Amino acid sequence: MTIDDTPGKGTTPSSAHEIERYGGLFARRTRGMTSSAMRDMMAVTARPEVISLATGLPDTTTFPAEDFAMLMSRVAVDSSAAALQYGPTDGLEDVRKCIVQVMAAEGTIVETDDVMVTTGGQQVIDLVCRAFLDPGDVVVAEAPTYPGAVPCFNSYEADVVQIEMDEHGMRIDLLEETLERLRLEGRRPKFIYTIPNFQNPGGVTMPLDRRKELVRIANERELVILEDNPYGLLRYEGEALPTLYSLDGGRYVIYAGTFSKILSAGLRIGWAAAPAPILERLNLGKQAADLCSSPLNQYFVVEYFKQRDWRRYLDELRGIYRRRRDVMVAALEEFLPHETTWTVPQGGLFVWAKLPDYIDTTDLLARALREHVAFVPGRAAYLDGRGGSEMRLNFSGVGDDDIREGIRRIGKIVSEQVALYGTLTGAKPAPRKAAEPAVEGQVVPLRRREAS
Repeated sequence: MTIDDTPGKGTTPSSAHEIERYGGLFARRTRGMTSSAMRDMMAVTARPEVISLATGLPDTTTFPAEDFAMLMSRVAVDSSAAALQYGPTDGLEDVRKCIVQVMAAEGTIVETDDVMVTTGGQQVIDLVCRAFLDPGDVVVAEAPTYPGAVPCFNSYEADVVQIEMDEHGMRIDLLEETLERLRLEGRRPKFIYTIPNFQNPGGVTMPLDRRKELVRIANERELVILEDNPYGLLRYEGEALPTLYSLDGGRYVIYAGTFSKILSAGLRIGWAAAPAPILERLNLGKQAADLCSSPLNQYFVVEYFKQRDWRRYLDELRGIYRRRRDVMVAALEEFLPHETTWTVPQGGLFVWAKLPDYIDTTDLLARALREHVAFVPGRAAYLDGRGGSEMRLNFSGVGDDDIREGIRRIGKIVSEQVALYGTLTGAKPAPRKAAEPAVEGQVVPLRRREAS
């Protein structure tokens, strides 16, 4: 019998006793563990009647079924024994050669020895936390930050200090002020966590001058940067920017990449590129965690790179996602009240929307689910309770019609809340303001509609 099979679990008076039975055995760090907001909604959003704008799912229906069958057949014929066996912890050499190609496409030159294969990009975050963090250690992250990183930081009992972002990403002036304050307090951050390209959830991109400043600060203060870059190749417009890893030259930056967004999330194949001493510690942590990432899935990646043009497939994805972004932005313009603001990303998978302060998106989600539409509430991206009126919207995982209908349903609920607030307070709806023009060289222009 498993814990899940225990009588009365979750429904009877014995539930408290059942939980208490194990309470004294759990490690102290589990008290701070939190569930991922996206994972919590997977069961709900998997229902066919729900339009999910919540989870960051790539559109795997774009991958031809016949290609999948052919590639798996080739793995079965040519490499079945090795694919079904354990593999090296740092990954197959041929997979790391594929990773070298992908990083080169973004202007980042690495050798295979600089790279370690992981079970998705998420594992890189976990391994870095495992290698660097003791309870109470400081991690610096953006505000908001990737909701999937929040439970990871919590599980290692980190003290996460979040730095406010603007339309250009993390504010480096606030970062420097925070680092100096921490220095005076005798607290040295173990690493800075950032998503510089099409940030999840904010949708903004860090421009070149801030990237250089961030790398300079890391070198001067001897701080490690964890650069999470799952979306860098999903750029729909504008000029590509160098990665922090390439600017740093491999001294203080750990690069986290993944095939999840450019090939398949279900493969669970990601990677870390890092200085050799750090890569060695990550390797030891991975040995303890899962021995190795799936050789079967790694062989699939190798076969795909041999048999297909991954750049062509990526171009197809970019075209699809660009159109869906445009559909979502147009729907927001049509259906959301004038007080709402949102980012217009030049790439990636997400739009970050801000509603009037008196609307709580956690409560709003409960109403939205009754209308069969889902999003990620803003508080999931903060560790201090902020983000109550904010939300993350994904445009990659569903089709054009569902995006428009999902935003219409959200807009209907939000408009009802705005009208109710107006009735109770006497406040009048804000007049429409013209969209702000894009600024030359600005990485992610914002289209704003704010109260006068």
